[in-house]
Amino acid sequence: MMRQGRPTRPGDEAALPTDDFETFSGNRGLQHEEPLIFEQDADGRTGVDLPEPRADLSDRLGAFKRRGPIGLPGLSEPQVMRHFVRLSQMNYAIDAGLYPLGSCTMKHNPRLNEKMARLPGFADIHPLQPQASVQGALELISEVGRWLCALTAMPTVAMSPKAGAHGELCGLMAVRAALDARGETRSRVLAPESAHGTNPATAAMCGFTVDPIPADTRGRVDMAQLKEKLGPDIAAIMVTNPNTCGLFETDILEMADAIHAAGGYFYCDGANFNALVGRVRPGDLGIDAMHINLHKTFSTPHGGGGPGAGPVVFSEALAPFAPLPLVQKNQGGDFCLVEQPEETSDTPFGRMTAFHGQMGMFVRAYAYMLSHGADGLRQVAEDAVLSANYVQASLEQDMSASYPGPCMHECLFDDRFLKDTGVSTLDFAKAMIDEGYHPMTMYFPLVVHGALLIEPTETESRDALDQFIAVLQSLARDAKAGNSARFTGAPYLTPRGRLDETKAARKPVLRWQQPAPAEAAE
Repeated sequence: MMRQGRPTRPGDEAALPTDDFETFSGNRGLQHEEPLIFEQDADGRTGVDLPEPRADLSDRLGAFKRRGPIGLPGLSEPQVMRHFVRLSQMNYAIDAGLYPLGSCTMKHNPRLNEKMARLPGFADIHPLQPQASVQGALELISEVGRWLCALTAMPTVAMSPKAGAHGELCGLMAVRAALDARGETRSRVLAPESAHGTNPATAAMCGFTVDPIPADTRGRVDMAQLKEKLGPDIAAIMVTNPNTCGLFETDILEMADAIHAAGGYFYCDGANFNALVGRVRPGDLGIDAMHINLHKTFSTPHGGGGPGAGPVVFSEALAPFAPLPLVQKNQGGDFCLVEQPEETSDTPFGRMTAFHGQMGMFVRAYAYMLSHGADGLRQVAEDAVLSANYVQASLEQDMSASYPGPCMHECLFDDRFLKDTGVSTLDFAKAMIDEGYHPMTMYFPLVVHGALLIEPTETESRDALDQFIAVLQSLARDAKAGNSARFTGAPYLTPRGRLDETKAARKPVLRWQQPAPAEAAE
């Protein structure tokens, strides 16, 4: 074994059994078969030792006195620790390997950012502290906003939105307020089919009618269709740029001119700003409002790392309607929060949230900005685009690229290369798991059949990309060679096999139930 290595490729089953090899414990090497935490319950077992109460509390509890077990499992402290560590080992994470999810920008979160976010002066503050005691935090929020304004060529930024969709809501509410100030009632919002799905949802939530715009043969907004839909009832257009096909909207200047000529506003979904930061300033493109996902472009944790942050930048046309609170520097040099409409000469539409609760996200983003500098942020975009085009060019002989020509920060393939192989896009994704990779974004965008959307990000080395490319080439060639068994039952090597995903979605089991006791044998 030391000389030959451990066989892991399909076809080596005779040398090392995998699927049909059973162990007494159910474990597979150091990968433990871990039961549910409720299944490890034992009466009287606990990880804490509490003193007996000094008085009888039953009378004080009244009707709230417990009548039976509360349903929480009893475990010792080592059991609890081992349980969650073992579960964590079943997870895939950006710290474990390349995360190719398209439209999500799952980039590395530098540990320097985490260290800065844990500084007591930032980590321990409370939203109701006197403003005089949090001057550093307010200055940091102001500085992050200043960077965002400079990078986008926009005069104003709202820092309070908590995420991308929250930022979209903020932008559309500003559009609504601007239209109200003009004394106009406009009912329609244009949303390209290549935009993020939250765009039309946000417009509908704000009371607008959503009018979709199809894509042309190049995967961009069909300008002829757009112009046909313009009219006096158009409130705004919501465009994702680069769009969800990984393509830059080359007609964006003409698009902005057309929507402005019709009296509407231009909202840009900035989720894909990672492809443009330092290279293109959205304000120069005629955009009136754009949210920026700090977790995508500026490396703050994505998902479970805490509250998100989706600041929104505004053009001069919408800046007066930006929501409160705003961070402002007084003449004396102190920072304060403008929280009441009468404290400003503008006409803010209101508040999006009670507090700036995502302080840790701002600290992480600012650390990322300062450590990269303006030139480094430009290189981020350039390397992200280079990585995606390298992947696309390397795979175009084995997989089917959806659109010709170069892409931006992500590349899009469809399932034409799997035609007549008996292998579906889902099968292909499941086989990637056996190879140690989280699948790319599957079946999205919806405008492409059987989509496979790959975003390698700028944080992956060429070696990592080459290995990922080689795996996809191997899978594509095996599918075309008729080796469907590698796919249809995958994944084979995970702690759990393939689920019936339709049943799991329609009839999920959300609560653990104590199994009925087995009947005693006669």
